Amino acid sequence: MMSSYPASAGEVLKVDGISKRFGGLVAVSSIDFAVAQGEILGVIGPNGAGKTTLFGLISGFIRPTTGRVAFDGRNITGLPPHRIVELGLTRSFQIVQVFADMTVLEAVTAAALLRNPMREAIRKAEAVLDRIGLAHIRDEVPTSLSLQDKKLLEVAKCLATEPKLILLDEVMAGLTLAEAQVPMRVIRELRAQGITFVMVEHVMPIVMSVADRLLVLNFGEKIAEGAPADIVANQAVREAYFGEEVVDA
Repeated sequence: MMSSYPASAGEVLKVDGISKRFGGLVAVSSIDFAVAQGEILGVIGPNGAGKTTLFGLISGFIRPTTGRVAFDGRNITGLPPHRIVELGLTRSFQIVQVFADMTVLEAVTAAALLRNPMREAIRKAEAVLDRIGLAHIRDEVPTSLSLQDKKLLEVAKCLATEPKLILLDEVMAGLTLAEAQVPMRVIRELRAQGITFVMVEHVMPIVMSVADRLLVLNFGEKIAEGAPADIVANQAVREAYFGEEVVDA
């Protein structure tokens, strides 16, 4: 049975003391943070910091060892992924997931079927593709798309589930800074329309320009949280990224 969970005004996601152990390995250790409605939170950290594991814990793909996750005032800890998506929290994956035997429109329609019968799902999918800027390739097979369009298709599939919050796992990975401008613009536009984002990203110029706040992980622990400018100046963060103490001249 899903229980209610105290939430601050405007708070859509709250993570309390979430941890995950795989045998003797602690992948994520006692992480706390909250996300406000309409915010873009960036999650950064070196490889192996626990970022994707954290997404798995929030989205139901991994069951936490300890701690709790609340979404929209509900305790969703331990719920299966499909139930969490139904509540309005969805995610993309670090490795682009495409349906090789479906067209772009069919792939997005499959996501829209979560809340709609087939005819309405097709209409919703067409609207999403138009909103994302992919309507011109609706009849193409996803495997034939450019990496930029595959990344946008990931966002489109998330959007077709009619979410309140989207977890984006390195949706800019592999793109040049110029190519990343399109998905960054789409994310900003969707945020302006009320959708909340938590995004894992490695390319600092990208995450710095789009995120309201940054959460920094290292070896499964939260080492910093705050405004992008404050995070860049944080000594612990700089040591985590560069592997040695950084001394300003």
